[in-house]
Amino acid sequence: MHAPTSSRISLLSHSVQPSLPDAFDPAPLQPVSFFPAGAEIYAQGEKAGAFYQVEFGAVRIYRLLADGRRQISTFHLAGETFGFEADATHHFFAEAINATAVGVLRLTTGADMSRQLLPLALKGLTRAQEHLLVLGRQNAIERVAAFLVDMAERQGGLRQVELPMSRMDIGDYLGLTIETVSRVFTRLKDKGVIRLLNLRSIEIVKQDVLQTMGE
Repeated sequence: MHAPTSSRISLLSHSVQPSLPDAFDPAPLQPVSFFPAGAEIYAQGEKAGAFYQVEFGAVRIYRLLADGRRQISTFHLAGETFGFEADATHHFFAEAINATAVGVLRLTTGADMSRQLLPLALKGLTRAQEHLLVLGRQNAIERVAAFLVDMAERQGGLRQVELPMSRMDIGDYLGLTIETVSRVFTRLKDKGVIRLLNLRSIEIVKQDVLQTMGE
């Protein structure tokens, strides 16, 4: 279940994010909001209209199913944008995983929205398609391996990968139970594919093996 909306602390950022599409206003004083762990950024059904960029921390995007279960559709890490909708309503919840700062992005006056927003839409579509491919795999090891490869690539391909999300979050993203996720992590460790540095950090020891498992 999602946590109640928590208070936000308004900050100011003086840095321009080079990864932003040209349609976004790179104003030097960009408002940033701070969300403690578990705080709701926006809710399913709320009016959409702004885009968001993770300054630091991490965000989970999810939907609550009719039976109360949670399905996480994606995670967003520092530097990534989210909140893009095809219409004026948010169709998912957005929630801070840990202490997270989020910048609000607004379009520049007179920007060609249809052209400039196309890369965001296509990127979101590609991410959704990749998620469906992962969920379509029957083997839990394949799902977890593909997830770890994706997280490593999004963090610059480093051997040490930070996992801000919990094992339960990973399970809700991959369609697995928390027990299954924990068993797979242990199995990958026992095979020497990864090292478990702590609950939120791993080291990929055998990149090629993990890549093969996730294909």
